[in-house]
Amino acid sequence: MRVVTALALIVLTGCSPSAAQPFTPIDLPADAGSRASSQQAVPTPKVETVQVAPGVRVVVEWPAAPGQDTTELIEVLRDYFAGVFKAVASKGRDTAYLDTVTDGASRDAVSWVQEFLDERRSVRGTVRLYALNVSSVTGPGAQLDACVDQSEMRLVYSSTGKAVPVQPDWTRKPFFQSVGIGRGDDGVRRIKLFRHAELPNDRAKGCLR
Repeated sequence: MRVVTALALIVLTGCSPSAAQPFTPIDLPADAGSRASSQQAVPTPKVETVQVAPGVRVVVEWPAAPGQDTTELIEVLRDYFAGVFKAVASKGRDTAYLDTVTDGASRDAVSWVQEFLDERRSVRGTVRLYALNVSSVTGPGAQLDACVDQSEMRLVYSSTGKAVPVQPDWTRKPFFQSVGIGRGDDGVRRIKLFRHAELPNDRAKGCLR
């Protein structure tokens, strides 16, 4: 099952940092220095659980103080993961995930879901998104980085719900995921491009905990 590798390693375009738009890490608010000097309370990260289908969940470990733009970008990634797993769990009947992707990402997402359907497989368990960070911004486009842990998920037969005897690698180790997100003419943010790195890549090593 090529669940992770089905997403092509694509170099994100239009997402490099802009000199006119300096980037502030999302876990450090723009006024972090003044807050520290005044010894105000540090915001506490939150954990959000999205019930996708019976026995299938997406857990998002939010950064401590995301701004509005960062929040919207994380919501797009959250909705994408919830959407594709809902499509798999519904045997392809739910296609709402298509609203979260465009361009090359749309083709990758459709192919990813279709592979499950062709092999008559589904999933059970929890996928975790953490270490979420906007790494670059250019105009309406941005690159969102995340760690993805699917070790609590199991590949199952869609007909019986029983676990497949030999589980694929994506159920064992976390990986690093980057997405290029743009804003369409309709004002909606969608994922345009995917790229990822698996262990032993250094980016993926940063996802170990």
